[in-house]
Amino acid sequence: MSDRLAVVLQYLLPKQALTALAGKFAGAHAGVLTTAVIRWFVGRYGVNMAEAANPDIASYASFNEFFTRPLKPDARALGEAEFICPVDGAISQCGVILRDRIFQAKGHDYSTRALVGGDAVLAAQFENGSFATLYLSPKDYHRIHMPCAGRLLSMIHVPGDLFSVNPVTARGVPGLFARNERVVCVFEGECGLFVVVLVGATIVGSMATVWHGVVNPPRPGQLREWRYEDQQLLFKQGEEMGRFLLGSTVVMLFPQGTLQFNAEWSPQRAIRLGEKMGERVV
Repeated sequence: MSDRLAVVLQYLLPKQALTALAGKFAGAHAGVLTTAVIRWFVGRYGVNMAEAANPDIASYASFNEFFTRPLKPDARALGEAEFICPVDGAISQCGVILRDRIFQAKGHDYSTRALVGGDAVLAAQFENGSFATLYLSPKDYHRIHMPCAGRLLSMIHVPGDLFSVNPVTARGVPGLFARNERVVCVFEGECGLFVVVLVGATIVGSMATVWHGVVNPPRPGQLREWRYEDQQLLFKQGEEMGRFLLGSTVVMLFPQGTLQFNAEWSPQRAIRLGEKMGERVV
């Protein structure tokens, strides 16, 4: 199938209905059917169950339980760096935010304001800052961890489309990550404010955070925001902060003059949770 046709199909598919149906199945306790689907998925995508805290496929009561499986305690080592990779996956793009524009793919970019749900004051904090867009494939570990220590200030659920977020769609759908449904998590750390955005996609049944639980569903169709400034919700570097129930993409924003990426960080490179992402700009 050509890339152009794949993108056209994305516009035509009933993405919301497919996602709702997939979410219901993923949460169902269907016994041998659930086990059969998990076994097929592991074989189809090459999931490394040897890294899982529980490698027994038959013991997972639902597909969601399997998909959000924890890793063994020693499966990932945290690198000695001020900023570490928060997920397993691949680098879609990373680099400098040009004023307020984030590079998506050749011929496509989008604004920080659109990404964070229209908050101009928040978006202004990242003018000429740094960004990283990290893609999680079906085989990857789907929990998200902290790239650096931080205190949670707010969370915003932004309604939107549910396009696929694979590389083909990223090249073909303008403003993809700022038009898909997403959960914007705003933290304060030693570098100042930073943002971790969980971006939904077709078949992504829901997204969850450790402080809130499942954020979506419900999907009321309007922006929702939770404020935490009056609480001391502190997270250490490498600590789990959220998860995808079926896979998607994480976008991170950092202020100007904060992050200098590791020389090995470049688009399409495979990455692992805990590896060195970069250091503070001196």
